[in-house]
Amino acid sequence: MSTVVAIDGPAGAGKSTVARRLAEKLGFTYVNTGMLYRAVAYAAMRSGLDLERIPEDFVASLKLVQEGDSLFLDGEKLEAQLRTPQCARGASIVSKQPAVRSALLELQRDAARKGWIVMEGRDIGTVVFPDAEGKFFITASVEERARRRLAQPGEVIGGATLEKVMAEIRERDLRDSTREIAPLKPAPDAEVIDTTGMTIDEVVSAIAGALGR
Repeated sequence: MSTVVAIDGPAGAGKSTVARRLAEKLGFTYVNTGMLYRAVAYAAMRSGLDLERIPEDFVASLKLVQEGDSLFLDGEKLEAQLRTPQCARGASIVSKQPAVRSALLELQRDAARKGWIVMEGRDIGTVVFPDAEGKFFITASVEERARRRLAQPGEVIGGATLEKVMAEIRERDLRDSTREIAPLKPAPDAEVIDTTGMTIDEVVSAIAGALGR
């Protein structure tokens, strides 16, 4: 077993909030891998690159450093820059590319060498840490996920409607679940938790209980 609790799931399911709260409860380090892909998309857009074709040498040249909950790109601390609709969509596009996933895989695995972590993403329990101590797949109805996304500042374009955000989520689900490399799906031994109608505290308690902590 590795020193990892893996939390996977689709966009808007509440993974980030649940994983962060769980890490705080357990005294573990929290790692959001989605931010790594957003960082690549952010860097590519800033450089004027086609997100569908990120050069391997470009990804290799990026100096991404994870320090606790903070992510740095070439020495720049990334926060609000990544929490935009453009970066969210860009992350889904660049994550389909083998060169990007390969470059970030070792960075993700390196985080667990520094102690216990709660890592969330879309392929943590299936690809990054298939031997994780605990594997959980967090999901919710499309409507519930769209409502949560609308409630997150900066995550949707101004004036977005519930119906439009639901359509975007369905498009993202299809893109993430049908990509050839590390598609979004629960690990065979993951516990699937539908968080529709659940509070964050209820989800965190359910996961901590399943871990016996």
